[in-house]
Amino acid sequence: MNALIFGAGGQDGFYMQQLCHELSIEPIGISKFPAAGCIQGDVSDYAQVEGWIKHYRPAYLFHLAANSTTNHQALFENHATISTGTLNVLECVRQHSPGAIVFITGSGVQFRNVGQPISEQDEFEARSAYAVARIQSVYAARYYRTLGVRAYVGYLFHHESPRRTDDHVAKMISSAARRIARGSSEKIRLGDMSVRKEWAFAGDIVRGIFTLVNQENVFEATIGTGQAYSIQDWLEQCFRVLGKDWREHVDLEQAFTPEYHCLVSNPKTIRSLGWVPKMDFPGLASLMMGV
Repeated sequence: MNALIFGAGGQDGFYMQQLCHELSIEPIGISKFPAAGCIQGDVSDYAQVEGWIKHYRPAYLFHLAANSTTNHQALFENHATISTGTLNVLECVRQHSPGAIVFITGSGVQFRNVGQPISEQDEFEARSAYAVARIQSVYAARYYRTLGVRAYVGYLFHHESPRRTDDHVAKMISSAARRIARGSSEKIRLGDMSVRKEWAFAGDIVRGIFTLVNQENVFEATIGTGQAYSIQDWLEQCFRVLGKDWREHVDLEQAFTPEYHCLVSNPKTIRSLGWVPKMDFPGLASLMMGV
């Protein structure tokens, strides 16, 4: 049994490959950029996707590839990777591997956000180019389900790990805190520290994905902790590990305007399928701090 994993060079792809190994499933990783153990390729290239699906006839196919930014400048990149990539995957599965189980990644930011927990039943809202691409991919999955493709959508919220890059706030803070512990005099520059979001562990989230795709009653679900913490909470937790006061190491950008003030999931559906996250907030901070 095997699994094709698009976006295998990223955080989620790394943990999905680990999980496949644990479950005796052969992972075949595809990455747009060079990554150890992965085939280099592009999910937005139909001919490439068709070739891999025809060759491997995967039991599972996970489309995890994306540039996880809502910046408008990534408009065409997001459209190609998320929207076109989803169509390529679904059409090639329909034609060449109709028994495959397909997972398409969704996001909490594609929903209308009024500061309350978001479930898969809530209304979409296209507030960014990234959200537009995610919304398009969901409707594609729904259409292909009518054609017989077993296509699942998991709406993911913020999830972190040491595999994150420093352009994500959780990793940026933990990396800076470690340097400060080694004697750096740098300041961490932040905007609104009251912004609240989820701080899940990526390894838990991919287990949630696997829970979703291995049953036949629910095809879309939000996958998250349902617990929100502020950026200040994260700072305090990381510096608590060091035994230091974060207030001595932070500069605030007063003009910063956040995209939202709270983004949190309602994970009732995925919990009903038996999944619960194993790692808590302090545990994630300790992991990210390397202790």
